[in-house]
Amino acid sequence: MERATETPGLILRTPQGRPYPFDAGALCLELLPTGGPGPLARYEVLHTPADLVRWAERSRLPPGLDLAVSEDELADARTLRGALHRLAADRAHGRALAAADLDVVNERAAREPLAARIDVVAGAGAVRAWVPGATGDRLLSTVARDAVDLFTGPYAHRIRACGSHDCCLLFVDTSRPGRRRWCAMEHCGNRNKVRAHRARRSEGAAPADG
Repeated sequence: MERATETPGLILRTPQGRPYPFDAGALCLELLPTGGPGPLARYEVLHTPADLVRWAERSRLPPGLDLAVSEDELADARTLRGALHRLAADRAHGRALAAADLDVVNERAAREPLAARIDVVAGAGAVRAWVPGATGDRLLSTVARDAVDLFTGPYAHRIRACGSHDCCLLFVDTSRPGRRRWCAMEHCGNRNKVRAHRARRSEGAAPADG
């Protein structure tokens, strides 16, 4: 997983190692591709505190965050991720949001988040910088607050699951027309275009004489 350079989002990789861009549309949903419980465990990348630091560096958070993460905070990240995944999936499929998952997000959002400040750099003027002392706890509070904004905001009805039957990625459709179906056209979009083309060719083939 890498930070996308020209567009918002992350660079993910197929099982064959081919990179493709994925824009989850929100910080909180960018945490979901790092793994999860059950069948999502095979995608797990948050094995050590350093892995969570790397995720933060590759996320849509502004760069320059000097982050320290403990083992307990790493475990908290997995707990929050699980709650966010269930909430996003429930919202995408029109199901009621589970109170237990909302409690996880709300409790985390009530804590102190990451904070930014204005620094003055010679030759550059005023620049955005992070307040020192960034911790995993503050990072997760920031992620949870982003989730509160998403699930209560104007794009809450656009939280969606990728339209491919074999993809588990979730995203918020921030496009103007609001017709996004795939996690990425470069991945599931193209795969399904190929499947549809093959199906049309198969249906159009003349039956053999018997």
